[in-house]
Amino acid sequence: MTQQSTRGSAPTSSQPFTDVHLVHSSTLHDAAGSKHGITKKGLKGGQLGLLAVVVLGISSVAPAYSLTSSLGATVAEVGKQLPAVFILAFIPMILVALAYRELNADSPDSGTSFTWTTKAFGPFVGWMSGWGMLAANIIVLSSLAGVAVSFFYVFLGEVFANPDLAALADNTFINIATCLVFVALAVWVSYRGLHATKLVQYSMVGFQIVVLLIFSVSAIVNATNGASTTALAFDWTWFDPTRVDSFSQLAAGISLAIFVYWGWDVCLTVNEETKGTKGTAGKAGTLTALVVLGLYLVLIVATMMVSGVGAEGIGLSNPDNQGNIFAAIAGPVMGPVAILMSMAVLASSASSLQSTMASPARTLLSMAHYHALPPHFARVSKRFGSPGFATIAAGAIAAGFYAVMTIISVNVLNDTIQSLGLMICFYYALTSFACVWYFRQSLFSSVRNFFLRLLVPAAGGLILTVVFVQTAVSAWSPDFGSGSELFGIGLVFVIGVGLLVLGLAVMGLTFLARPSFFRGETLRQDTPALVVPE
Repeated sequence: MTQQSTRGSAPTSSQPFTDVHLVHSSTLHDAAGSKHGITKKGLKGGQLGLLAVVVLGISSVAPAYSLTSSLGATVAEVGKQLPAVFILAFIPMILVALAYRELNADSPDSGTSFTWTTKAFGPFVGWMSGWGMLAANIIVLSSLAGVAVSFFYVFLGEVFANPDLAALADNTFINIATCLVFVALAVWVSYRGLHATKLVQYSMVGFQIVVLLIFSVSAIVNATNGASTTALAFDWTWFDPTRVDSFSQLAAGISLAIFVYWGWDVCLTVNEETKGTKGTAGKAGTLTALVVLGLYLVLIVATMMVSGVGAEGIGLSNPDNQGNIFAAIAGPVMGPVAILMSMAVLASSASSLQSTMASPARTLLSMAHYHALPPHFARVSKRFGSPGFATIAAGAIAAGFYAVMTIISVNVLNDTIQSLGLMICFYYALTSFACVWYFRQSLFSSVRNFFLRLLVPAAGGLILTVVFVQTAVSAWSPDFGSGSELFGIGLVFVIGVGLLVLGLAVMGLTFLARPSFFRGETLRQDTPALVVPE
């Protein structure tokens, strides 16, 4: 038995589409025996427990990939203060994670930032928050694919002792073609649902962490026994952020370091598909952030001790090393087992490419569910309970973005990572402020609410806003990032800010085509939460 609600509307009816069905309607109905009004989106629930969600989060963060991609660029900004900057970057991350946890406990929804920001600030701000999240995911998916391609050919070169095989990654046509294959494989696994994803992730994440710890031990041994000519003695001053030369360099370093933590929010994106209570996803996000922090500090200190921050040899400032740190230093550090590092980064980027696909697919699904995007994106696979159409669309867009960036940028990895920092700061800050405004009636009702609904999210949002503004100002210069430019403007600015401007244009077209969402007919602050286990 159903009862129509007057508090908003959400998609409910279905329509066959080969293996998928379309959840779409202009009316809202309460589920049988339910006191709430929002219907589920067709996703298959009860697939992931706490451990599985944490593993998914670590996979999405991709420690090996993230560090090999960002250490060189971050050292170029902050030098020996690398550990200090990584700790500073973690502060807004954990603050945002706690804000996400509060919002998820109140309104668990696969749309996360999009849904919560819409409920707090209305449809226009909410739509842009969803766009920012989608843009960040598309950027990182393309970057993940790029690293996977590089390490795939490095791995082949090491296996067959043929440097020419490793050099194939430098061939633009082969690089792009291989990237398309990797993305297609990731889409295939993601389309098959979270159960298939989980089976892939346990082995690949476990292998990645073991190899990174082996590398850390080898690096420290090499640094202390005199085997490395670039070694540095451990120094506590590395943890002092005041030694960074300028605020702009500090902000740029934090923006880059934020990238290496990003990905934990996939834990919240799968909140409609977890086991246990509605707190499972929030706990998993916080645990993921803490585990990654510990792993990063060990790796960063070990890498600095063995490589140093100079521009010679395996130094982290050597331009020949900066695009792919572990590829450059694994041989000297690990010797005959260096191939394990190539395998670990390949596993890291490939598994993250697949797990990260979950976020944009479910964001697209949620936006379509509330009529903020065309209904095709709300199609869910009947067989696998996954957002089938949205998964394919996310993969196709990411592959296209990578192909374009590979052609126009002299250093696609560096430019995409730095523009990614802008996207992350944008939608994380909006979500943090949304937490404060959404809970404004209860901020002072208890000490707990004062800290977790006001102080913590407000501080996280303010920090990220400052980093966003400073990075955007710096990125205007062509000297920022790889040095690539369009019409005299730095490519990092063009990608980061340009994508937000593009989002405004797409939102305008969406408003004309699908006005119901923007009129508050499908999602408002008083739209009730999903029915989930307490």
